Amino acid sequence: MSKVVHISEAASLAVHSMALIASNEEMLNVNNIADITKSSRNHLAKVMQILVKNDYLISTRGPKGGFVLKKDASTIMLLQLYELMEGPIEKEHCGIHADKCPFNSCVFGNFANRFSEDFIEYLKTTKLSDIIRKKTILV
Repeated sequence: MSKVVHISEAASLAVHSMALIASNEEMLNVNNIADITKSSRNHLAKVMQILVKNDYLISTRGPKGGFVLKKDASTIMLLQLYELMEGPIEKEHCGIHADKCPFNSCVFGNFANRFSEDFIEYLKTTKLSDIIRKKTILV
């Protein structure tokens, strides 16, 4: 089934993992997070490695090790996490480039572009701390 909006697994894991770590009093490790999110440990480990390398997390090894935030959750915007995993979000979504399109206006009503603009605005204005306060995290 196709999706109008697609959020990659890597971007989703980055945001979910950061929210879980920020909202938990005890350190969580890759195994804990993979169990909670029902995701691949290998893929999650790669995402966590990127978050550590880019100074969002501190990683502690050992049996009682895990991850803690390196920055305050109120300073981390969701757009930062998304773009760290995916790069900048494309705003133009038509399969036919504007200079080649035979129509004067978008045959899709410009909805895809508006979805992107709304999504970018949400990510740009939502802090990690906002989603922790809004959601009940089941851990």
